[in-house]
Amino acid sequence: MNFDHKIIWITGASSGIGKSLALALSKQHTKLILSSRNETELNAVKNACEHPENVKILPLDLENYMSLSGKVDEALSLFGGIDMLFNNGGVSQRSLAKDTSITVDKRIMDINYLGTVALSKALLPYFIDKKDGHFVVITSIVGKIGTPLRSSYAASKHALHGFFDSLRAEVYQHNIKVTLACPGFVQTNVSLNALTGDGTPQNKMDSATKNGLKPEVFVEKLLKAVLQEKQEVYIGGFKEKLAVYVKRLFPKLLSKMIRKLAVT
Repeated sequence: MNFDHKIIWITGASSGIGKSLALALSKQHTKLILSSRNETELNAVKNACEHPENVKILPLDLENYMSLSGKVDEALSLFGGIDMLFNNGGVSQRSLAKDTSITVDKRIMDINYLGTVALSKALLPYFIDKKDGHFVVITSIVGKIGTPLRSSYAASKHALHGFFDSLRAEVYQHNIKVTLACPGFVQTNVSLNALTGDGTPQNKMDSATKNGLKPEVFVEKLLKAVLQEKQEVYIGGFKEKLAVYVKRLFPKLLSKMIRKLAVT
């Protein structure tokens, strides 16, 4: 089993994990639909793909989630269908809860949770009708464990797990798969673009992000998990993955460990 001749839609495809996904999948003779807000960067990714003639660009803004049903209609018309949706678009956070405006909390939830859910729900009837489909959702290790400076980001990722775990049970009879992928630290611009308490980008690379997995390494592991139809996969460094299991078995111990993390 491989991705050859699949029609795959990727959000957040203009950089980072989404870009690496596009480059990797283009080598497997897939047809790709690339989405993000940045049309210029999307075209640059398309031109870097091995088979750019099999790549279509569909700009969208997850924050404008009420318009996404129309984007699904456009996406379906590009190649005549969709086999997989990689929900990768989103925004991170670097601010203490006490310093974060409620408007920033709302924006993070609108983009990460409601945008992803709205897009997936708009595509869902098509998957149900053809009795086949696969949602791949890039959440985060922070979707399992809350850490300082990421309260709203963690909430949005936890919410994705709740929604898509429920959805998986509802659509099993229709042969629709759901894979939740939880990255640890990956070398992307996520920390540069992370929102601070007043909504402005941090514009600084975190050392942990800088020293994280290379995005192409993350993507290789992700695609293997998707082919295996895994329900949930943790991809990151040893400590990040270990924390998930420590929380499950020794939650008080993990709480003590997290309290020691820098919060300024």
